[in-house]
This record gives sequence, C-alpha cells and structure tokens, in this order.
Amino acid sequence: MGERETRPAPAEPLRRRPFLRFFSADAITAAGLSISVVAVDVLVVQVLEATEQQVGLIRAVQFLPYLLLGLLAGALVDRWPRRPVLVVSHAAAGLALLTVPMLWWLGHLTLPTTAAVLFLVGACGVMSVAAEQSAVPDLVGREQLVLANARLGQARTVAQTSGPAAAGVLVAWVGAPMTLLLTAGGRLVSAGLLATVAMGPAPARDRGRSGLDGGLTRSMGQGLAFVYRHRTLAPLALSTHVWFLANSAAMTVFALYALRHLGISPALYGVVLACAGVGGLAGALTAPWIARSLGEGSTVLLGRTLMPLAWTTVILVPDASAGSVLALAGAKTLYGLAMGVEDPAEAGFQQSVTPRGMLGRMNSTMRTANRGCGAAGAVLGGAAAGALGLQETLWITVAVFVVAALIIVFSPLRGARAARHAPL
Repeated sequence: MGERETRPAPAEPLRRRPFLRFFSADAITAAGLSISVVAVDVLVVQVLEATEQQVGLIRAVQFLPYLLLGLLAGALVDRWPRRPVLVVSHAAAGLALLTVPMLWWLGHLTLPTTAAVLFLVGACGVMSVAAEQSAVPDLVGREQLVLANARLGQARTVAQTSGPAAAGVLVAWVGAPMTLLLTAGGRLVSAGLLATVAMGPAPARDRGRSGLDGGLTRSMGQGLAFVYRHRTLAPLALSTHVWFLANSAAMTVFALYALRHLGISPALYGVVLACAGVGGLAGALTAPWIARSLGEGSTVLLGRTLMPLAWTTVILVPDASAGSVLALAGAKTLYGLAMGVEDPAEAGFQQSVTPRGMLGRMNSTMRTANRGCGAAGAVLGGAAAGALGLQETLWITVAVFVVAALIIVFSPLRGARAARHAPL
C-alpha cells in the first residue's frame, strides 16, 4: 500500500453504545464549561467587583491544579479503574460549583471562596481529563481512535461556538451565580451517564512494565521517561510544548491588538472569535479523512503549518474596515481549522502508540508541560507586548509557530502512522 493511499474508513464509533454514552457526557461537560467561562468572568468582574490584579490572580488559580497535580493525576489514573475516577471527579466538580450560587444566595460569596471553588473544580478537571483520554481506547477499536477523537472534538467545538452566546443570555436573565447552577447540574448529569459506561479494569497486567509496582514518584518518572525517550512521542511533545508557548502569547496579545490597535467593536470581536469555532468544526469533520490519507504524523504537521499562516494574516490586517474585519474573521477561521485538523490525529496517535498501563501518565505528562508552557507564554507575551509592541510580539509568535512545525519536519513523526508504531 502506498504511503499516501487512503485507507478504508473505520466503523462509526458512535454506534457503540458505551462510546455514545461517553460522548454524550463529554458533550454536556463541554457545553457547561463554555457557559461557565463567561459566567465566571462576569461573576468576578461585575458581581464581586475584582480589581485587575485580583482578576489576574483568579485566572492564575485556575492554572495551578494542572501544574501542581498533573503528573500525580496520571500516575493515579494508571493505578485505578477509569470509571470511578470519572464519576467521582465529575460529581465532585458539580457539587463544588453548587456552592457558588448557595454562598451568593446566603450573602457569603467572596473572591477567596470563589478562588477556592475554582481551584477545586480545576483539580477535579485534572483527574477527569487524565481518565477521559485514557478511557477512549477502552471504548473503541484502535482503527477508530482518530474518528472517535474527531467526534469528541466536533461536539466540543459546537459547545465552544454556541456556549458563550447562550451564557450571555443566561447571565442577563438569571445572573452569573445562578448560571453556574446550570453548569453544576451538567457535571452531575455527566457523572450519572459515565456511571453506566462499561470500561476496562485498572491496567494491572502492565504493572511491571509500566512501573506501577513502585511508588508514585517512580511511576511519575516512568511516565516522563516514556514520553521523552519515545521515538515519535518525544518530538510530538516538544513540538506541542513550543506550540502552546506561541499560542498562549499570541492569544494574550490578540484582544489588545483587535480591540485597541485595530479598533474593532466588541460585538465584531465576538463574531471574529466565533469564527474560530466554525473553523474548528470544519477541521474536526475532515480530520479522519486527512489522517487516513496522510497519516497521523503528517496531519499534525499540516495543522502546525497552517497556524503561522493564520497569525500572519492577523498581523497584516490594516484597520477596522469591513474588508479588514472579514480578513480577520478568515484568519480566525483558519486558526480554528488548523486546531480542528490536528487535535484528533494527535490524540489518536498518542493513544495508539502508548501501552494501556501508561496512558494516564503519558496524557498527564503532556498536559502538565503544555499548561506550564501556556502559562509562560502568557507572561512572556504580555511583557513583550509592553516592551516591543503588539505587532512585533505577534511576529515573534509566528516565528515560534514555525519552529513547532519544523520540529516535526525533521523528526520521525513526519509521515508516521499509528498502525506502524503500536506498543509492544
């Protein structure tokens, strides 16, 4: 079979009842998350009247669970059955979110209590994400992994596109604290759905090979060593870390660039951001076909190549005229398309080449490092924008995006197919 010959389409994973229930729970959670992003911003800024510094601290608190608990979560998920982790983490997040409207109704909601709730919800999210990504290979066949991740990505993209608009209506109608009541209910519903999904037991058969016969510290070290010594996962991890650094810096600057430098209205700004969701949905719909045609490695490379083109278009937009706004919308659509194309291929490849007993630690190792690079990118992007200027900083991020793509170009990941790199 030729390297670029299209492989037969795999069976639809949504026809598998366990995956359908898992998909439904994930979609409900994604919808609640997209609503909560707007509700939390309004709660902190308008209801609790936080200062700019306090807003920054609240945002930092939401990063902390990934940085502090990410590696530990992966080690624990590889020791425990996936379903109880998912059910408990979703239920705990829902109960934690319920305290926000309760405290507000009692008149005791403050910034510190809000920060504590958000940290707890984030900690639950660290556990649930590690278990979710590790559970997908239990629910579908190896040949269905890219398509299954594409289906999950499609639902999340729809939620990210429609959720903020729905959140705006709900916040105006019932207020930010009560809007979070809906998000909390969604988490509890997700926990109930996941409780009905049959998943594999804890990967005890891989304990010796995966380092689970030692302590947690050794288990975490095994996860780090597996990722960064792997022939194809190591360059994928490095490229993704660089991508997160660039993307976080670019997104930090983009709001200032669009609203202040170009002078577009907040309403048009919202429309432009929604275009990223439209592009993401288109990318997720086409990702399975592209991955079958090019291979997962080259599909990721395609997404990484489109990203600097999208941001270059942003920089070249001259003003807030109708044509310029259309160009900006097109750039954000391309931005979303790039992520929609690469994300399912990246997730499917990672899950295919990783032994089941290492999935939790592989995912958490990647996610922890990515979040760290994202936090660093936000700080560096803001500092560079103040010192060098907005356009100059965006040009630097374009160069960093190019580096992320080049790492794949000059690595064994380019052209790699998951079927040829299956774990022993």
